[in-house]
Amino acid sequence: MNGGRVFVLHIALQGCLRATDVEYGITADTGGHIRYLLDLVAASGRNPAIDRMEIVTRAFHHVAYAECYAEPVETIDGTTRIVRLLSASDAYLVKEELWTEHDSLVEALVAHIATLDRAPDVMHAHYADAGLIAARVSARTGIPYVFTAHSLGRVKLAAFDRDCAETAGLDRRIAIEEEAIAGAAAIIASSRDEAEVQYADYAAYDPGRIRVFAPGSDLKQFANCATDAHVDALINRFLDDPDKPVILAIARPVTKKNLAALVHAYGRSPALQAAANLVILAGTRDDSTTLEPEIRDNIAELLQLIDRYDLYGKVAYPKQHRPDDIAAVYAHARTRRGVFVNPALNEPFGLTLLEAAASGLPVVATDSGGPNDIVETCGNGILVDPRSPSAITDAILGILDDPALWSRYSAAGSVAIRAYDWDRHVQLYVGLLEEVVRPPEVVERDPALLLVSDIDGTLIGCAQGVDAFAAWRAAQTDVAFAIATGRSFHSAMAVLGQHDAPRPEILITSVGSEIYYRAVQGAVYDRDTEWDGIIAAGWDRDAVAALVGRYAGLTPQSPLEQRRFKLSYFADGDMAAAERVRALLAEHGHSCSIIQSHGRYLDILPHAASKGTAVEHVRRRLGLEPRQVIVAGDSGNDIEMLRSSRHAIIVGNYSDGLGSRADLAHGYVAIGHHARGVIEGVAYFREAAKFEPVRRRVS
Repeated sequence: MNGGRVFVLHIALQGCLRATDVEYGITADTGGHIRYLLDLVAASGRNPAIDRMEIVTRAFHHVAYAECYAEPVETIDGTTRIVRLLSASDAYLVKEELWTEHDSLVEALVAHIATLDRAPDVMHAHYADAGLIAARVSARTGIPYVFTAHSLGRVKLAAFDRDCAETAGLDRRIAIEEEAIAGAAAIIASSRDEAEVQYADYAAYDPGRIRVFAPGSDLKQFANCATDAHVDALINRFLDDPDKPVILAIARPVTKKNLAALVHAYGRSPALQAAANLVILAGTRDDSTTLEPEIRDNIAELLQLIDRYDLYGKVAYPKQHRPDDIAAVYAHARTRRGVFVNPALNEPFGLTLLEAAASGLPVVATDSGGPNDIVETCGNGILVDPRSPSAITDAILGILDDPALWSRYSAAGSVAIRAYDWDRHVQLYVGLLEEVVRPPEVVERDPALLLVSDIDGTLIGCAQGVDAFAAWRAAQTDVAFAIATGRSFHSAMAVLGQHDAPRPEILITSVGSEIYYRAVQGAVYDRDTEWDGIIAAGWDRDAVAALVGRYAGLTPQSPLEQRRFKLSYFADGDMAAAERVRALLAEHGHSCSIIQSHGRYLDILPHAASKGTAVEHVRRRLGLEPRQVIVAGDSGNDIEMLRSSRHAIIVGNYSDGLGSRADLAHGYVAIGHHARGVIEGVAYFREAAKFEPVRRRVS
């Protein structure tokens, strides 16, 4: 590092990469990852912690593509440039063929680094082949790397029949990804689905090395987007009734984007055709016969489906559009009170969903990948199974046929502008890079006290309170700080980062069913496998799920909320649901821990698992006495933890009647809300006879 500032070398090998006027969609591999990379680099240039960047890609010649892709150096600004390395072949290669260049690219990159006046502090690899190159160069040079997959081979393999053309070469790609994952100092995921579901299928999976940083986006141009005559003419020339609502899709015409499913849904539904026109922007093209085979075949399929269902006059599919037309396209759909649809088989993130949200257009999106996080954050649409045309149809009609719902989703999308900000992303990104480059050595404390706090409604909920807690925490040299939450590990880490909360030494997550400890070299966390073994005894997850599914009348929460040691449901306000489920399971010989909170959420865990038992396990591992533990919470899923601890803080903004429960009469009900209530409660117990049990304050 140069005076504490970081030199980042990005590696991105596939597609047609240049600094400006990127030809998105010109090849199947020239897509969103390039925009992500260029936006990340631009935002990184505004952060003083990063003083130098290089983007290393591959040089090639092709008669159909611009000569700039063979230029060895393209300067972006005074501190950033694109470097194109020569490999064994100078032809353009699709990503499935890049493996043939691995050896020559490793040698070229090692040689390039040797010529620099200053070695990079860290490499950032984008996509599988770049990850493998980074792993091998790291082994040669000692330079650590972080890895962003953008898209994973196992996800694609699961989405298609193994014998179909789209899966060709995936076994090799997956092996490449395994090597990239195994060697990475840290992995950056764009969504919880990617971190918790997609990576989990890899042998090298280590959840403690993965951080979820939602990509930023410059959405201001979409917030106040307006229609223009050029875009209206581009679309309306296809349509018999151009004033009808618009079902809009914008995606590269590649198989995983699943545009054909949307045309099938539209073509099979007279109600959908009566309600709206369909508008598809599938890249740009001149002569389809000159396109890459995958793109050519997908365009041909779309045109064949339009003909099969006789959708002429109802579907617009322009061949050309300019990059600066996109905002007006969203406005065109919004002014007609339409819907944006992303039917991808898997969407690693979903940039177009953010653009649609910012423009005020409700969304219907695949339930596989990043859209889970976007729709949860913004509350601006409906998630669907992308393999079900009927589900797509029902969701679109549900929004188009309900003016109040359309208006609510339209207004909700504005949240995206604040939530997905590149400067904020880079602030979190820089923190991770600094840990990778110069891992902070976690002080091996001999704590006098273990403080365990819930997150939502307890630690966070007031920005000023979090700031006060961070300052207070920094001064507590004798306190070990832990989190106990219903959130998953990655969700907890993401929300703590979003709210600038201090990093805990210990995370108890998924309602006590998982425990993680911050490693001595503090960029990663290690999972407590001993705890896994303890709570696994007697737990038959499949049998419990089957019973609840048949008899309990509960709605499962999303697949992301289901864990190895946790099943999660919506109770829909049924306050007796917990007792009913407990009796049902007991009748069939299952003893489980059942936790209901806020009247709506119900979690089923192994009998030995809960926040309280997890806290007790951590206490024993740290060698502390029960009197040296203080816990803090605000809601029903904290009750067992609060009840089982001698020193329990109930923050002033509590819910679920915590302040009046007889079994929590030993607790301290704070006057302060959220984090300030935690600080107040710790001070109270510190003064109380060296943490001995005390009489509860009467509020």
